[in-house]
Amino acid sequence: MDLPPEHPRGALAVADRRDTREADFAAYLAARQASLLRTAYLLTGNRHDAEDLVQTAFAKLYLAWDKVRDRGSMDGYVRRILVNEHNSLWRRAWKRREHSAADEMLHALDRPHQDAHDDGVGAALWEVVQTLPRKARAVVVLRYYEELSEGETAAVLGISVGTVKSQTSRALAALRERAPQTLNPRASEEDDR
Repeated sequence: MDLPPEHPRGALAVADRRDTREADFAAYLAARQASLLRTAYLLTGNRHDAEDLVQTAFAKLYLAWDKVRDRGSMDGYVRRILVNEHNSLWRRAWKRREHSAADEMLHALDRPHQDAHDDGVGAALWEVVQTLPRKARAVVVLRYYEELSEGETAAVLGISVGTVKSQTSRALAALRERAPQTLNPRASEEDDR
């Protein structure tokens, strides 16, 4: 009777490493997908593009999974992929083509659901944020939504801390200028006087 050939030890070790790698990646994906989808939504402005962006980011992360040595910096690495991929997508010529009326209706349906207690301020503010240039919007999202420090934001975007500060300053000034008076918290204080 012939016995099956024994697996070489190297092949078993590779299979075990691959299984561990797959399990680690799946655990990270499950833990961070929702948060990264929210960040991508804030960068892109609609759900479909955000889902595509997150899927691309996770695909790129999977390919580089073994290269990322510091697992503690994984979130920063993925945010960097999101921002870089988002910036490269809008530069491509096919993304600048005209959109049909059907596309515009789909984008209108993508707007976030508002709970009954929301007085519309969040949606109104989001519309104003959408008027910012993409890089300024990325700085605002990373600084105020993701609550990253100036240094962390600079590292994710690949720019200097000074650039983060100036982009933030300009973005906030533009938001103050463009926002309707009803969004100004100081306006309600002045009306009470």
